[in-house]
Amino acid sequence: MITTHVLDTATGKPAAGMSVVLAIHRGSDWVRLASGHTDAQGRLTTLTSETATGPGVYRLTFDTGTYHRDVNSFFPEVQVIFSVSDMGEHVHVPLLVSPFGYSTYRGT
Repeated sequence: MITTHVLDTATGKPAAGMSVVLAIHRGSDWVRLASGHTDAQGRLTTLTSETATGPGVYRLTFDTGTYHRDVNSFFPEVQVIFSVSDMGEHVHVPLLVSPFGYSTYRGT
C-alpha cells in the first residue's frame, strides 16, 4: 500500500483537495497507476486500493500550483520519486509544502 499526506506549512493546516498522481517507472517511461485528491486532513489513502503494485520505482506528483493558486507559487508541482523493494509493507510518503519550498521523508 502506498499512501501520502500533505501539510501546508505556510498555514499550519492540512492541504485539503490537492491533486496527486501515482506513476511507476517502466523502461524509459512513467506509467500512470492512479490519482486522487487529499481529504480534509490532507491524506490520500486510496491510491493503491484498486491497483496492483509490486517492487519498483514510483513517482508521486503533487499539483501544488493549483493548490496555491491564490499566491504565486514558485513550485507549480512537486515530484517525489522513491523505490519500493517490499510491497508487503505500508509505504507512506508525506509532503510538507509552502508556496516557496517543500520537504518530504519516508513516513510510517
